[in-house]
Amino acid sequence: MLDEITQAVLSRAEIERYLRGSHGESGRAARERIHGYLEELRTTQRYSIYRVLKHPLYPIFRKIERIAEHVELVKAATRTARVVYVSNHKSHTDYLVELLVLDENGVRPPIIAAGINLFGGPLGLLNRHVTGAIPIRRNTKDPAYLITLKAYVAELLRTHDFFFYPEGGRSYSGELKSPKTGLLHAALQAEHRHIVVLPTAIAYDLVLEDHVLARQRVKRSQRPFSRELAEMVRYALGYRSRAFVTFGKPIEARGIDPSSRREVLDLGHAVMGAIGRMYKVLPTAVVANAMRPSITRRDLEARADAVIDTLRSSGANLAVESGAEAVDAALEALQARGILVAERGRIRVRDRIVLRYYARTLDHLLTSPSHRTH
Repeated sequence: MLDEITQAVLSRAEIERYLRGSHGESGRAARERIHGYLEELRTTQRYSIYRVLKHPLYPIFRKIERIAEHVELVKAATRTARVVYVSNHKSHTDYLVELLVLDENGVRPPIIAAGINLFGGPLGLLNRHVTGAIPIRRNTKDPAYLITLKAYVAELLRTHDFFFYPEGGRSYSGELKSPKTGLLHAALQAEHRHIVVLPTAIAYDLVLEDHVLARQRVKRSQRPFSRELAEMVRYALGYRSRAFVTFGKPIEARGIDPSSRREVLDLGHAVMGAIGRMYKVLPTAVVANAMRPSITRRDLEARADAVIDTLRSSGANLAVESGAEAVDAALEALQARGILVAERGRIRVRDRIVLRYYARTLDHLLTSPSHRTH
């Protein structure tokens, strides 16, 4: 017996064309591949169970203060349209923080796209049968998979809102990445009378896995989540942070031709541009940009003032108003994280690689990024 969404996917024109051999494969083998991918993508969101997940996960949540901005835009959008949330991606905690922010503000969490490495063991069962996440095989070029994925997402949007990360994974270097448009294209293919794309930005004072990401800089391979989780637990000792989740004005999808690569790519860049402007500028990022290898506190405050002035002139979403405020708020946290050290009247860099990671988070807002620490 086929469930309703599977039947709908199999009846879509693009799937039928594939089964007839449009990509060089047809018959039983093609049908088995499509069915295999549909089985992999199948997900169910059990909202009543979802809502109580915060209790066993409280040890994680209590370390991150969640601050939401412009939730009223989400509430208005969900009342009148099908919403496709598009967010930057900083940490594995994004999946928890952003959807919990929605739930806490009376908005039912959407179906979310997550890397397939998050679907092993108990976590995979949780994602498939409670949170309603779908596994994404990133960087694959298999036409059977890509056609099936896009058709599945399009059918999901008939009944659910959808949340995904167009950067294709976490930013290992710190800065915003260029968008990948596959899932955006899938959303535009959905046959829904009114779809809007809602830019969403998340920013942390400190990213839980900052040391791991910064040292790798570029993602070279997909590692088992169990290994990544072990690394996150290692760096969770003493970890505290704020997470700002900022929602932007919905962007109408009507009038955009999903068959036009240029129009879809332009939309992707427009959404990432909006996310970049909304991204909360936090004290740790300001200090990271202002820092020198060795500097007095007074000089650091002056350099931080200059960074803030540049950001203010560009219309950045500031969480800090002065250099003194930035240094007061960031110095203790960066010292506790082993990134800076204050001694004998000077502030020195202890971990240049991680400091640069935080400095790069503002590159999209600084037309001439500040001189990096050597």
